[in-house]
Amino acid sequence: MEGGLEELTIDELAQRAGMTVRNVRAHQSRGLLPPPEVRARTGYYGPEHVKRLDLIREMQGDGFNLEAIRRLIGRADGAIGDVLDFKRAVTEPFETESPEILSTSELSERLGAELEDKQRTRAEKLGLLVRLSDERYEVPSPLLLEGMAELLGRGVSVEAALGVLDQMRRHSEAVARAFVKLFLEEVWKPFEQSGNAAQWPDVREAIERLRPMASQAFVSVFQQTMTAEVEVAFGRELEGGRRRSR
Repeated sequence: MEGGLEELTIDELAQRAGMTVRNVRAHQSRGLLPPPEVRARTGYYGPEHVKRLDLIREMQGDGFNLEAIRRLIGRADGAIGDVLDFKRAVTEPFETESPEILSTSELSERLGAELEDKQRTRAEKLGLLVRLSDERYEVPSPLLLEGMAELLGRGVSVEAALGVLDQMRRHSEAVARAFVKLFLEEVWKPFEQSGNAAQWPDVREAIERLRPMASQAFVSVFQQTMTAEVEVAFGRELEGGRRRSR
């Protein structure tokens, strides 16, 4: 290898990648790893091999099978760094909040009400809570819990608040699927069909921009829709009140 780049034997490569030598050989036999440079019957590996093994390990950790990884690497045309950046952009959570851990008593105090077992179970299904033990819960979105507490403080029942959360979750899933489909159809598939590895940075930027764009678009449309719904609903109430007063 030229340019003074680090050279690793297969044992050193396996240690660097946190894998066994057997796994490294298996990946190489599957076409996931290019062959080493052989000198005096010893194979030497370099930074690109390390990057590939990092990508394989990370993608396996995220649930990708080896065939899917092989196909992705095959399209990379040597741009493994770009593929690794793209993969991390895809799998990075969209959430920006830090979750909190609350005891059952702390949860009741934050909500201003004690949830019944059935209500806690429903809150778990809706993603508001994650049960860690009988007495401890993770709150993935403290802001969502704060909103729930605000509703309860305004006299809204727990069941009604959870019902609204259920509807929000279902409609949000539909919107999320629409944005993912848009990305796949308009960005990923054309890139896949072109086979142009030089477009990897553009594809990565597109998925990174999808995050704020999707959030901003969803909030803007919701605000417009909410304004229209409030006007219509209260218009009907006022009209009904005038009729009843006659």
